Amino acid sequence: MGSTERIKNVARRVAKWHDAGYQIVVVPSAMSGETNRLLGLANELMAQPDPRELDMLASTGEQVSVALLSIALHAIGKQAVSYAGWQVAIKTDSAYTKARIQSIDDAKVRRDLDAGKIVIITGFQGVDDVGNIATLGRGGSDTSAVAVAVAMKAQECLIYTDVDGVYTTDPRVVSEARRLKTVTFEEMLEMASLGSKVLQIRSVEFAGNYKMPTRVLSSLTDPMIPLEVEAASGTLISFEEDTNMEQAAITGIAFNRDEAKITVLGVPDRPGIAYQILGPIADANVEVDMIIQNQSVDGKTDFTFTVPRGEFAKSMDVLRGVKEHIGAASIVGDAKVSKVSVVGVGMRSHVGIASTMFRTLSEEGINIKMISTSEIKISVLIDEKYMELAVRALHKVFDLEKEV
Repeated sequence: MGSTERIKNVARRVAKWHDAGYQIVVVPSAMSGETNRLLGLANELMAQPDPRELDMLASTGEQVSVALLSIALHAIGKQAVSYAGWQVAIKTDSAYTKARIQSIDDAKVRRDLDAGKIVIITGFQGVDDVGNIATLGRGGSDTSAVAVAVAMKAQECLIYTDVDGVYTTDPRVVSEARRLKTVTFEEMLEMASLGSKVLQIRSVEFAGNYKMPTRVLSSLTDPMIPLEVEAASGTLISFEEDTNMEQAAITGIAFNRDEAKITVLGVPDRPGIAYQILGPIADANVEVDMIIQNQSVDGKTDFTFTVPRGEFAKSMDVLRGVKEHIGAASIVGDAKVSKVSVVGVGMRSHVGIASTMFRTLSEEGINIKMISTSEIKISVLIDEKYMELAVRALHKVFDLEKEV
């Protein structure tokens, strides 16, 4: 949606699917850079604008997009109608700037589809119980699209973006990275939470919870590419039972530069100490990721955790404020760390993944600072300067460049 020419291409692509007999609902985002421009205007007026007013402002970007796309479709002879989220209505809670969808009334949309119209709905927004516009947070159009697809019981949700699918890792780091034909909801959820920026994590959660098949594909291809080619392109996020878990142990390597590590040294090893450390961090609205508590020595222990790098200074200030209360000897931190993760549902049926990962990092001279695991992922915290080396080495040792 970056320009009127791009909007014309979107209209041609949508019309192609409609001509093939599909009922189509389109959920566009704002034009490129528009949300940043609008929020920048607000910040010029006030350092911390009221969240309700920010949502009123930011929601206008998508309203422009839906109207322009509808006009572009009219121009090529298609019946189209655009709606703001509150007109549908997409009902949300009242957590302005980070609202969550509660329900979608599909009656009006179904009437329009049955009348042969293409329906275009603003992404990223809805309306709360008292009629205030509420937005879903940055990247919320993905979540809106999946939610609308679920409400309409769609055959598939197509997410068009600036990449042509989900890769084994970032191709800018590993040139041999391979596009995945399919990935499970669980894997995509882990990859999104661990640093992959292809889809907003809430959209993946929504798709997984409601088992909505979701395909990530490129908006930069020729809009008139044959339908059967486009329908099989990109990456399909689907159910685990539809995949062959025995094909590969690891699906992809995710990484996140946005990490900082904090260690609270020499705290009393007593019940409630973890809460006394992390409670004030939570009260400061800081999200904690990896956590390690060392074995007690002489009644004292060390407590280490990670936070987003942008919240590092605030977190250190919070802990200095409670240092005496919790009885800590000292508080130290490191903002030059990164997280690297291997992800794959095949880990459930393969052994030796952790040992292979740790051996590979050791051979590259990379020291592991922290480890966390789940059933389908292993994450390590390492020095930031070794992150790309680690990603390349792990991608190679797990043969991710090879087609399966």
